Amino acid sequence: MSPPMTRAQMFAFIQEAPRTGHLATVRANGRPHVAPIWIAVDPDREEIVFTTGSDTVKGRSLIQRQWAALCVDDQAPPFAFVIAEGPVTVVTDLAEIRRWATIIAGRYMGEALAETYGARNGVEGEWLCRLAPARMTGERGVAD
Repeated sequence: MSPPMTRAQMFAFIQEAPRTGHLATVRANGRPHVAPIWIAVDPDREEIVFTTGSDTVKGRSLIQRQWAALCVDDQAPPFAFVIAEGPVTVVTDLAEIRRWATIIAGRYMGEALAETYGARNGVEGEWLCRLAPARMTGERGVAD
């Protein structure tokens, strides 16, 4: 087993490949909710960014609780993962939402489709969410 990753290594792991993140929030009634999301890292602020609809379970949970946990993993041997948890800030500025929706789309759909998906996902009713990890843990080589 490899030693735990440093904070810098964890952010690099999140950004190195377009892996799906799994966002965990808590509903108003206390039940957990997990949803797959596309993510990117804002290196200037050491935050993980993603978009969500204002009328989704995760969107409502983030407004109410303002806290989430995120797991990103590499499912190929020897396996790796990062778990981040912390406060989430919701941004409603449409230009900022569109900018990050385009960046995120470029990671997952490729640069040729970034603008198309950025326009699709950077619209009224979508929010930009910024998770500022208060706690992170990560490990590479889980199966070593």
